[in-house]
Amino acid sequence: MPRQLGELEDAVMTRVWQWNRPVTVREVLEDLQQERSIAYTTVMTVMDNLHQKGWVRREVDGRAYRYTAVSTRAAYSAALMNEAWAQSDNPASALVAFFGMMSSEQREALNDAIRIVGHNVPEPPAPQAEAAREAAGQGAGGGAGGAAAPGAAEDAGEGAAEDAGEGGDENEGDGR
Repeated sequence: MPRQLGELEDAVMTRVWQWNRPVTVREVLEDLQQERSIAYTTVMTVMDNLHQKGWVRREVDGRAYRYTAVSTRAAYSAALMNEAWAQSDNPASALVAFFGMMSSEQREALNDAIRIVGHNVPEPPAPQAEAAREAAGQGAGGGAGGAAAPGAAEDAGEGAAEDAGEGGDENEGDGR
């Protein structure tokens, strides 16, 4: 299961996800420098760490690397939600509490997602469905529950890191 990205890791991955193409440290650096003062070596280290953690793959391009996301931002978010949900000692209650925190726009997005995956998500066995309804405070004759939500999450870390000892010089001409 993935752990949450740190602030700078997230800023770097946001660019990699948004640009949706192989990127260099220099490109990410120049974009980050529009928001903050940051050193080339800091961005290089973060991108190397993201590679070692399996979030990006890289290939040599001259004296630099080009980095590409291994999975999507949506898959990362889904994996974090799934991990948090799986940690609960009462998953049904956790889902009810989570759904209760949602804005109307988020509930609309959830309904859209359930419609999309609804045909592919198996119903839980009857005793589990009943327990989920009761935990949600719906009783025996209650509503649909949240059984479809967990099936939508995938592990964003699949297709994990390539060997961290690949060749090439990431420093784009600084002689290291």
